[in-house]
Amino acid sequence: MMPFNAPGPAMFGTESSLSMFLNTLTPKFYVALTGTSSLISGLILIFEWWYFRKYGTSFIEQVSVSHLRPLLGGVDNSSPTNSNSSNGDADSNRQSVSECKVWRNPLNLFRGAEYNRYTWVTGREPLTYYDMNLSAQDHQTFFTCDSDHLRPADAIMQKAWRERNPQARISAAHEALELEDCATAYILLAEEEATTIVEAEKLFKQAVKAGEGCYRRSQQLQHHGAQYEAQHRRDTNVLVYIKRRLAMCSRKLGRTREAVKMMRDLMKEFPLLSMFNIHENLLESLLELQNYADVQAVLAKYDDISLPKSATICYTAALLKARAVSDKFSPEAASRRGLSTAEMNAVEAIHRAVEFNPHVPKYLLEMKSLILPPEHILKRGDSEAIAYAFFHLQHWKRVEGALNLLHCTWEGTFRMIPYPLEKGHLFYPYPICTETADRELLPTVFHEVSVYPKKELPFFILFTAGLCSFTAMLALLTHQFPELMGVFAKAFLSTLFAPLNFIMEKVESILPSSLWHQLTRI
Repeated sequence: MMPFNAPGPAMFGTESSLSMFLNTLTPKFYVALTGTSSLISGLILIFEWWYFRKYGTSFIEQVSVSHLRPLLGGVDNSSPTNSNSSNGDADSNRQSVSECKVWRNPLNLFRGAEYNRYTWVTGREPLTYYDMNLSAQDHQTFFTCDSDHLRPADAIMQKAWRERNPQARISAAHEALELEDCATAYILLAEEEATTIVEAEKLFKQAVKAGEGCYRRSQQLQHHGAQYEAQHRRDTNVLVYIKRRLAMCSRKLGRTREAVKMMRDLMKEFPLLSMFNIHENLLESLLELQNYADVQAVLAKYDDISLPKSATICYTAALLKARAVSDKFSPEAASRRGLSTAEMNAVEAIHRAVEFNPHVPKYLLEMKSLILPPEHILKRGDSEAIAYAFFHLQHWKRVEGALNLLHCTWEGTFRMIPYPLEKGHLFYPYPICTETADRELLPTVFHEVSVYPKKELPFFILFTAGLCSFTAMLALLTHQFPELMGVFAKAFLSTLFAPLNFIMEKVESILPSSLWHQLTRI
């Protein structure tokens, strides 16, 4: 009788047949095998690349997610991007504004009470030279005119706004106030010398009195000539600026209802001065009060085709629509039953907002750290995203489920616009110059500027490309070194089948030889 632990005849038969099979393989077989594999993987790669270029997604990945995953019990967390609007309809919504125009940040912080305090604590400069230089140009445009030399205090302030040294500007403002009550001097001190919001508010209140007096006088004389008209325009800009900053002081000090009233009154008194974008300050204050009906009323007025869009407009509209469904939204339930009409509207609003500015979601979802917003922003750029998220993140957190809905749906935007730099969907194509301008506006020393989220190649395309390259290399090596590659192939196959041989030995050692013999015959 054969010993219990000795290998049976089936084991010897398996080994001998495997050895005979490997010995009969010639180098030509390996060349043909690797060449065929390389050809097949190359064809798959070409097809995958063509499908990705045309439809913006991987064919294998799409089939896996859409057909195989439900069979395995999985769900797709990304909501479908059902958009029925054609590019012909979208053309009417596209804007013809300059692509990389830099705008004054409507919610910019106070340089003395906020930006400088950050510098004192961290030792970092939150503002770039380019940003501060733009602010200096704004001050000269809004707060000066050709007739300033007629009033000594205004003449001093005209020079002060051109000073680069902050202390020199502050000294010039004090010098102007020694001559008379100068509204622009109070503005400079409130912006740069005041170390708290309370101090800034006191100075702005003094500026209001001086500014209103100048405004009334120039209003009576504005029709007497071009010089008086320019002076009245300057005094109007000064008064609007002061009242808006006063309203912002009230908002920062917790008197939100008072701030809302001041902003509404200001918009009624000066309805044509849209350059200050006071409605964005109003939207943020109304969201703080959770007065969503009034927010919707403001959006209905300013979210118009003829007006330049902003992240505040687009994302606030998305927040309101998300608020209607976000508390009960579940990606698993939505994948089973489909999206309701309200959910579809919310998803489309999110896609619209993300297409306008694709940098915002990462800040709202806290996937990227925030910094202090700059004094100027580039619409659709990283600077605008920071400015929006800095003030509005709290409002998204307050709406239950809103960030979850954003997290599940925002990346679906990029499937609708696979080539955003060439062709948009609801807006004009994404400007290619935003990265350069944002690097000038943002402190790149401690902040990594966000660029347009480029669509990464799907895993299957990368895998197929690697497989194609690997098999092609094997075919080349086998052709050049057939004997050596044959030895390597035999060693590789022997190593590959070693675990199987080990398992077979263990099975034979456990099962009786007679039973194993009967099983092999079957």
